[in-house]
Amino acid sequence: MERRVLAVCLEKGLIMRRSRIAVGSITLLIIGIAFGCEGFFVDPVLTGITVGPAATIQTGTTIQMTAVGSYNDGSQKKLSKNFFWSSASPTVATVDSSGLVSGLGPGQSVIGCAAETLTGSATVTVIVGNLSSIQVTSQDGFTSITYGSSEQFVATGMANGQPIVLTTSVNWSTNPAVIPNVSIDTKSGLLTTTSGLTSLVQFQVIATDPTTGISGSMNFAVHQ
Repeated sequence: MERRVLAVCLEKGLIMRRSRIAVGSITLLIIGIAFGCEGFFVDPVLTGITVGPAATIQTGTTIQMTAVGSYNDGSQKKLSKNFFWSSASPTVATVDSSGLVSGLGPGQSVIGCAAETLTGSATVTVIVGNLSSIQVTSQDGFTSITYGSSEQFVATGMANGQPIVLTTSVNWSTNPAVIPNVSIDTKSGLLTTTSGLTSLVQFQVIATDPTTGISGSMNFAVHQ
């Protein structure tokens, strides 16, 4: 009889312990649901950023860039907040807060995206699209200079209905090609002269787009 009573008591104690465990598990589950499981899982850590596409666009056009984050749990996803865009050469291309790149002038610009302490980038190349004409002017508005001085020339193209500075992307020359005491840098458009002659010399300064062959010119003179 005593053994039977003991067995019943032990069985009741075991049932009570199991009930307490079950109630505790249900309580934790309810808490987890109520708080969205925050505190039960650790957010993955950003370990890298990939920016794209690396592309070539025309002046006056745009392209949408994207930034994809890589995380320490092996996952990848498009960044949607707390990141910043930048352009290394804003005269070539600009980028807004959404990652939209606008081509302004010929050349290349590195488009970067920064988040936390990490950065990613891609290069966008901008070419002149639908170039229709080139205008040549002197930077100071001069039509002549004296021997021993210099003058910078500027090339402005019309492309897609918009004016674009082409000074460093055209080929510069003079007509006639050889002028005593006068020379022009074929890449920058800087005209330099040296002292020596006393007679007036007149010539053309020419800017030529290497891709289309379209050119523009202006008359210039050097005197004593």
